Amino acid sequence: MTFKQMFTSSIGQKFVMGITGLFLISFLVIHLGLNACIWANDGGRMFNAGANFMASMLVIRMMEVVLFAGIIIHTIQGLVLTAANNSRRKVGYAVDYGNRGSKWYSRSMGLLGTLLLLFLIMHIYHFWVPSRLGGMANIRPLEEVSYSEALGATYHNLYAEIIAVFQSPVVVILYVLGCISLAYHLMHGFESAFRTLGVHNNRYLIMLRMLGRAFSIIVGLGFALMPITVYLGYVK
Repeated sequence: MTFKQMFTSSIGQKFVMGITGLFLISFLVIHLGLNACIWANDGGRMFNAGANFMASMLVIRMMEVVLFAGIIIHTIQGLVLTAANNSRRKVGYAVDYGNRGSKWYSRSMGLLGTLLLLFLIMHIYHFWVPSRLGGMANIRPLEEVSYSEALGATYHNLYAEIIAVFQSPVVVILYVLGCISLAYHLMHGFESAFRTLGVHNNRYLIMLRMLGRAFSIIVGLGFALMPITVYLGYVK
């Protein structure tokens, strides 16, 4: 398969979708692990130190570019494949098998992906933009923080930004809906990525399906609990 075919042929596009999907899944694990630091309830010291450590590492900043590229490629390929599939199915099937043929979230990956893109734009606006482009408050030198002592003179108070953003019930509801969309998107995408990369053994596919569902629920619930616990005052 040539480089051009990876982005023009149906098989190549699915391959790129699988690769970028697995890369984004690995990012979700890291992101969820960092977010879980807010539940230390230490005034944000652990979370802010971790966030600053990630932001100050050159390798991580370079991977940030790769991440955005992966998101863009994954989104474009998803929209292209959805449009291609819809164009081939202008006439519906004579019998609608519903969930007996495939789960509704498998048939709605285009819609779920679009909702996730809108959620991602909101998330970037709330946190990435003020952190990278200015507007987020700095806090005291890290020498005064027990979790770290050598990451720079000051760092962004991302924890305070989280607390402020999730005081709005509308924002919390939108984030929870975004997390639900993420869970359903992962529920199909996790197994589908491995299928695309050549895993067809039924025993392995059953294991991947179970692992994918567990992963989807844990990730979706983990991210959703973040705005909920902040809004309800469990995280201050």
